[in-house]
Amino acid sequence: MSKTLSLLLCLLCAPATAWAGDFTVHTTAAPHGRLSADGYANSFGCAGANISPDIVWNGAPAATKSFLVTLYDHDAPSGSGWWHWLVADIPATVTALPRGAGSGQAALPTGAVQFNTDLGQPGYLGACPPPGQIHRYTITVKALTVAKLDVPPQATAAMVGFVSNMAALAQATTSFTAQR
Repeated sequence: MSKTLSLLLCLLCAPATAWAGDFTVHTTAAPHGRLSADGYANSFGCAGANISPDIVWNGAPAATKSFLVTLYDHDAPSGSGWWHWLVADIPATVTALPRGAGSGQAALPTGAVQFNTDLGQPGYLGACPPPGQIHRYTITVKALTVAKLDVPPQATAAMVGFVSNMAALAQATTSFTAQR
């Protein structure tokens, strides 16, 4: 089989997922592209308020059955980044998470489930890059073909990512930095 034909077959077998277009996400927690002080952790030497950001999205595909929201630090000195927040099973009728929803200061949508961060606990873990470093953070909202992710309650971020990628219709991202 030729390389071109093999590549074409791989592309045809891959899930059809839109990664741009009309599906967008926004937060007011990072004015001018930098995380506000209250979004920093209150651990690891940081003295922030550990308040999860507000996240608003729109333009998801009509076939969406639920959403997954994640917050990821690309630059954590772990060798694999750091997952700061994972919220799944957000109903398709929901288009926002209020400020503090991951910190217990506002309600999550009914049915939404928070998975463990890389700290090993569910909920939001604020940014806390090492002193003198600037880290890049990405909020991702995935529109999914399933109402609930089929993962155990203690699933790792990698497992949540794998299962959600198999059910993704579309994805929207926004990024910001944090420094101390």
